[in-house]
Amino acid sequence: MDLKAEPGAVGNSQPSSVQAFATSSTLHGIGHIFTYERFSFRRIVWTLAFLGSLSFLVHVFVQRIQYYFEYPHVTKVDEVTAFNLTFPAVTVCNLNQFRFSKITKNDLYHAGELLGLLNNRYEIPDPYVAEKHVLEVLIEKANFRNFKPKPFNMREFYDRAGHEMRDMLLGCKYRGEECTHQHFKVVSTLLQLQSFLHCHAMWLQTRCWWAPCDWR
Repeated sequence: MDLKAEPGAVGNSQPSSVQAFATSSTLHGIGHIFTYERFSFRRIVWTLAFLGSLSFLVHVFVQRIQYYFEYPHVTKVDEVTAFNLTFPAVTVCNLNQFRFSKITKNDLYHAGELLGLLNNRYEIPDPYVAEKHVLEVLIEKANFRNFKPKPFNMREFYDRAGHEMRDMLLGCKYRGEECTHQHFKVVSTLLQLQSFLHCHAMWLQTRCWWAPCDWR
C-alpha cells in the first residue's frame, strides 16, 4: 500500500498563517472571522461587528486626543452675598479741565497754546467759533502789549483753575448717610498719557468718615 500523499494535497490541508493567528489569538471575535470554514452568514455578522467596534474605538481615540490638545479647564465660581461692600475709592473728574473764569492773563501767556486758546503767535486761532461774551474776555486777556509775564507753575494752575467739588457735587449718600465735598481729596489722574485731569477722590474706608477730613 502506498501511504504517500500528493504534495498539493498536504499543502491545501494546512491553515494559512492568518487563520492560525486568529485561532490562537485572544482578541475577541477575530477567531470567528478567520476560520477554516467557508464564508457563512455567521462570519459576515462577526466581521461587521468587529469592523464597527474597531471604527468606534478609533473615533473615540481621535476625539480624546483632540480634546486633550484643547487644554480644557473647569472654573468653579461660588456666589457669596455681601451685605456691605467695601470700595477702595470713588473718583469724580470733570473732562472740562479748567474754568475759563479762573484763567488769568499770565496763565494765557504761558499755557494759552496748551489750552488750545492761542496759537504759537499768541493769537486767537478760531475767533468765529467762540461765543461772543467769551471771545470778548479772551481778546482782552490775550492783549499782551506792554505785559510783563510772571513765573508760572502748572501745578498751581491746576489747583486754582480746576473745577471745585463744591460746585460739581449735587448730592452724595453712602450707606444712607450724607457726604459733602469736604470728604473728597484733590487728585491728579493721567489722561491719554499726555495730560492730567483735576479730579476729586473719596476713600470710603477712611478713618475720618462722617467728619470733614484734614488732607494736609
